[in-house]
Parts: sequence; C-alpha cells; structure tokens
Amino acid sequence: MFREDRKAGGMHWKKFGFGLVAAGVVALSAACAAPLVEPPKAAASRVDDVVQRGELRVCSTGDYRPFTYRNAAGAWSGIDIDMAHDLASKLGVKATIVPTTWKTLVTDFNAKCDIAVGGVSITLERAKQTFFSAAYVVDGKTPITRCEHAARFQTLQQIDQPGVRAIVNPGGTNEQFAKQNLKQATIVEHPDNNTIFQQILDGKADLMMTDAAETKWQARQHPELCSVHPEQPFTFSEKAYLLPKGDVVFQQYVNQWLSLALHDGTYARIAEPWIG
Repeated sequence: MFREDRKAGGMHWKKFGFGLVAAGVVALSAACAAPLVEPPKAAASRVDDVVQRGELRVCSTGDYRPFTYRNAAGAWSGIDIDMAHDLASKLGVKATIVPTTWKTLVTDFNAKCDIAVGGVSITLERAKQTFFSAAYVVDGKTPITRCEHAARFQTLQQIDQPGVRAIVNPGGTNEQFAKQNLKQATIVEHPDNNTIFQQILDGKADLMMTDAAETKWQARQHPELCSVHPEQPFTFSEKAYLLPKGDVVFQQYVNQWLSLALHDGTYARIAEPWIG
C-alpha cells in the first residue's frame, strides 16, 4: 500500500512537473512573439544640428570692443569672435557670424543663430527667452569721460544733475541703466556704439556709463578719456554666451568647452592682445 502511494505520489509529481515545463514553454513562446520595445531615444540637441549642418551660426553686434567688432570692410574681430571660432573648431565645423543689434539681439538669436556672443550681460529678461552659458567675466556699469572731468563724475548723484549729458547706445543694458538712474541729467541717444566715444571727445556729450571692461579698452585707445573707478563699478553683472532655451545638452557642451578654455590658457591667449 505504501509503495502504491509513493507510486501514485510519483505519478502526481511527474504530472505537476510536466505542467510546469509546458507552462514555461507557453510563456517563452508568448515572450518571443511580443514585439521588442526599444528604449526612448534622446531628444535631438543643437550639438547634433550644428555638426550635421557643418556650421555654427553666431549672432554678434560687432560694436562692443574688446569682445566684438566689425570694421567698415565687414571683417570681424574681438575676444568673443575668436572664442566662437575656437568653439566651432572643437565641433569640427565652421563659424558664420550673423550681424545683429542690441535692440534685436534676442529676436535675431532665436530666429537665426545657435549662439550669441560679444559681451552679452546676463539679465533676467533675457533669461526668460534663452539659456545662458556659465559666466566668464564679472563686470558692472561705470563712467567714462574726458580725463579733466573725471573728478566731477565719481557718483551717480554727481552725474544726475541738470546740464549733464549722458550718452547711451539704445536697446541694451547701458540705456536701461541710464533711464533707471538719471532723472535730471539729459540722456543723449547715439545709435552707433563704434563712434559713440568720439562724441565725448568732440564735446557732444559729457560721459557714458557702460561696462567697466569697455571703459578700460576705450581709455587705452583714447588717452584723453579716463575710465572712472572701473574696479568699483556702480553695479554687478556677468557676461556669458546666449544659448537656445531648453537645450541642456548644448548648454553643457558649451560650458565644458568654456571651462577648459578658461583653464588651459586658450581664453588668456585670445584675450591678451585686447586687454593685456
């Protein structure tokens, strides 16, 4: 009786084992028949677009030395112009400079360019519509005037007086700063930032408040002009490169390139002829 029970039990386990095998075969067949689900592909980045196009489109104003300059013949130069060419070379493409103005910078950038360079200040208003790279220059607004008038324009209170003429290039942060802080002085608009300092030399304006980096550059070119306390400007600002909003991959690539350039001597080599 005991053997028969074992035999019956053996028959039971054999049947159960066969059932497991059969179920496994069915499950395996079903799995093989199901379509393979591929992992989601990474979203396309401007890095891929630039490489595929073979061209990095660079917006710049061409009127803000030492960062960007376009001469009468159309030739471009400046620290950020050379940096843009270096970025393009690292991507294995050519750089094409696209002219813009401070007033239309963000609009032109979003419509036509992959990056915008040329002493672009980081502002919250611009950050609503674009990304920025990491900052590479700390700067701020300070006056530049004829050297004999430097003692007259040390403070905003001294500048904001009736009869004082402060010249600005329209559309950028210089104009914004002047309009926010000057209520009694006269604000004189001059559309060409390349010739605006000549207006001060010619006596058509008393001073300009612009970024300290620009005042130091212009004072080197025109000994009659003095940069007023450029090491202690009225404001704090940072300069960075304008990048497409939402494209974190491209932003990270540019930041990695910029960090290397700032630490391996590339930026210093490019900047040296301009700022010493």
